[in-house]
Amino acid sequence: MKYEAKPLRSVLFVPGNKEDWIRKAPKYGADALILDLEDSVPPQEKDAAREIVGRMIAEIGAEQTLFVRVNPLETGITGFDLEAITQPNLYGITLPKVQCPADVVEVDVLLRFFERKAGAEVGKIFIDPGLETAAGIRSAYDIACASERIAHMGGSGGKGGDTARSIGYQWTPEGMETLFIRSKVLVDSRAAGVQFPISGGWFDIRDLDGLRTYAGELKRLGYNGMSLIHPYHVPVVNEVFTPSAEEIAEWRGLVDAMEQMRETGGAAVTFGGDMVDIAHEQTARAMLRMAEQLGVA
Repeated sequence: MKYEAKPLRSVLFVPGNKEDWIRKAPKYGADALILDLEDSVPPQEKDAAREIVGRMIAEIGAEQTLFVRVNPLETGITGFDLEAITQPNLYGITLPKVQCPADVVEVDVLLRFFERKAGAEVGKIFIDPGLETAAGIRSAYDIACASERIAHMGGSGGKGGDTARSIGYQWTPEGMETLFIRSKVLVDSRAAGVQFPISGGWFDIRDLDGLRTYAGELKRLGYNGMSLIHPYHVPVVNEVFTPSAEEIAEWRGLVDAMEQMRETGGAAVTFGGDMVDIAHEQTARAMLRMAEQLGVA
């Protein structure tokens, strides 16, 4: 990948037609915001929302990591969205309802054109493909390989939304019905080299205990963060996906133990009651790099 992506624990949706909400959103502490031009914006307000989002990117994008969720290609207005929002301060776009690799390729080409037009670096804006249909989920690996711009991607499955309608599952807080979706897309994403997979799918605003349990499961599966619909959720998710002091100390201790063993000519060592080797060391170093990028190591 030409440009370095950021680990993102929390990515908060904000309606693109609500300028006052966008101005307030950075104070909630999310690692990134998604300014939405799709479902949360009524059709008659799409033009005004593009203008608002374009201004907000220029105004706050230097300090706040920003995505924009554009309208899906099937609407015929994705190009208008991209033209209005493509500028140097934009971190990425969320492309909804991706069905196949060709959808990503089309948007990649459009972005290249509008980046040149805006005087932005070509290729720097990332694409997060939204997999909300059975066809998109089935093609997740090929979609993830379709562009070098893809650094964040994941499977989710909310209550009663597009994914539920396409697949036919019945949502539960425990999430067993979406476990395969989340796992399958995660493996496909990692196999394609996606750096920081992000999931989502929690819509109960008040059930923070349920959110914490769900976020913890996503972390154990291998996700680095979640997309969120409400500011209440940000502190919980940031806490879950932030490496703890104990975890950081363990990773450092493992690396130190391996370095000391290597000085004696060995290749493995007992650490914390487990036999560890270079594979465990590489994992620990990768986790320490991510903790450093998050500013907690």
